[in-house]
Amino acid sequence: MKLKSLFLLSAVAMMLAGTSGASAQTPRPEYPRPQFERADWLNLNGTWTYAFDFGRSGVAKGYPNSKGLEGKITVPFCPESKLSGVEYTDFISSLWYQRSFTVPAAWAGKNVLLRFGAVDYESHIYINGKLVGRHYGTGSSFCFDITNFVKPGETANLVVRVLDDLRDHLQPGGKQCTYLKSYGCAYTRTTGIWQTVWLEPVDPEGLKEVVATPDIDQQQLVIRPAFYQASNDNLLTVQLMDGKKTVAQKTVKCADETVIVLPVKGMKLWSPESPFLYDLKYTVKTKEGRVIDEVKSYAGMRKVHLANGYFYLNNKPYYQRLVLDQGFYPDGVWTAPTDEALKHDIEMSKAVGFNGARLHQKVFEERYYYWADKLGYLTWGETPSWGLDVNNELAARNFLSEWTDIVVRDRNHPSIVTWTPFNETWDSKDGGVYVRFVNDVYNLTKAIDPTRPVNDVSGDGHVKTDIWSVHDYARDYDKLVEHLTVKKGVEPYRNQPNKKYLSNFAGQPYMVDEFGGLPWIKPEERSTSWGYGSNIDSLEDFYNILDKQVKALKACKYVTGFCYTQITDVEQEKNGIYYYDRTPKFDTQRIKAIFEQIPSYIEKIEDLSDWK
Repeated sequence: MKLKSLFLLSAVAMMLAGTSGASAQTPRPEYPRPQFERADWLNLNGTWTYAFDFGRSGVAKGYPNSKGLEGKITVPFCPESKLSGVEYTDFISSLWYQRSFTVPAAWAGKNVLLRFGAVDYESHIYINGKLVGRHYGTGSSFCFDITNFVKPGETANLVVRVLDDLRDHLQPGGKQCTYLKSYGCAYTRTTGIWQTVWLEPVDPEGLKEVVATPDIDQQQLVIRPAFYQASNDNLLTVQLMDGKKTVAQKTVKCADETVIVLPVKGMKLWSPESPFLYDLKYTVKTKEGRVIDEVKSYAGMRKVHLANGYFYLNNKPYYQRLVLDQGFYPDGVWTAPTDEALKHDIEMSKAVGFNGARLHQKVFEERYYYWADKLGYLTWGETPSWGLDVNNELAARNFLSEWTDIVVRDRNHPSIVTWTPFNETWDSKDGGVYVRFVNDVYNLTKAIDPTRPVNDVSGDGHVKTDIWSVHDYARDYDKLVEHLTVKKGVEPYRNQPNKKYLSNFAGQPYMVDEFGGLPWIKPEERSTSWGYGSNIDSLEDFYNILDKQVKALKACKYVTGFCYTQITDVEQEKNGIYYYDRTPKFDTQRIKAIFEQIPSYIEKIEDLSDWK
């Protein structure tokens, strides 16, 4: 209960404190991109007006020019959530949002960017009745330059149209339920705006993005900047700091093709055990020395790679004790009520022995990754791929464009150690589309980010993969050992052995990235809840079963990592280590001792090549 008390106190403090660009009353007031932070910005969260548009006739009704729609909603919370003030949980095929804002007069001479953390799914953005642009995505971030639509000092009318159709199977949905009510392992839907909306002024020749790649073998950090408009007359200074001490600094001309190499002597490595982060500062100046852009960031010096059937962190074999995190909240659905809630989820996971999480069927927001970076927590970046017809060309096209945006956005976070684009593609067919689709996703991911492994499909369905992942919810010790013991000359256990068009095992790290799911359900909730297998009535039985499952994984030398289902209950699925409200179900120290039977660092490396 101590963790919960600290969480509540911190959450209250955050709401009272506020931040730059937001008032104390603004929901989610913190800056949304902590790895690319500018001091000057304007938070647009708060009260908006809205209207449902089930007939999709809003354009004909003049909604793009509306100065106020019929209802009120609190952004960034989806209309299905309690925190939105709406709590409408039936299917929403279309809705509209409206609010006005004033561009600060001090932003004269700057480009004004309108940024959205995430809008599910298709969004049309209007300023003063004019279409600014469209975006397609379930959880990817995007922005539009609205400089030509509103001038500094003027008040503009912002209208957002949203179209969403989970049941056409052409868009990702994840764990959003395609039935009227939540069912099985599918939960309350999310429609429309569900992450922060904000304005940001940027110089026309300012910094657009940076790729910061740690190279611990060469003891250096490699920086590749990109600018909105490159100019050789401007200079970019990159400063790497350890606290107040400058470790390395270089100044170069502002060119998109520039590669900046910062030597890092006496390098401090990032790991879950010691999550050290260097501060970064990017400053763009004119040749006269006038600052036109300044961005704060950070970097973690760490390396991940695979070799000889093992996952390596900083050149040491490392066992990943992951937990499945769905990222759902009782009052916010996909949106955490506060920034502190994101931090608390990681703290309570580490408190029971996990060193990371598979972020399941959702694109987690950048603030979550920030806390994972700060606290030392390994993460697997995933998408809400469920609901997508993986045999359909248009669905594949929709996925590829959004996945590109996701990898580009998050590739600088040291906590992310694996990309996992798909989960359990049971409906895949040997028609050519699926195999080509997964191949394309793998190759695209590697082209954007060659520094991380790709687990193409969690739980088999593998086509081209760096990690051989399987799901195994067998509860019995002997059954788990039977499944997961690799025998010479025999392909190991997999979930879809009858699909001959899938790839064959080639000695990749063998990971059980879903197991457990043990239900612990209150008697009065058992008729409406579920977990994997029959309910466990005795606490001692629960501890004993869990202990034997972990011992079984430990006994299988080819298994080099696991992911337990799951960190919290979610609605009717009651197999969490914690209840849905984040209060503990069990003796956390005892649970921690069970999972930590397998140490993070693997002291003795086995020969994993004898399966051939």
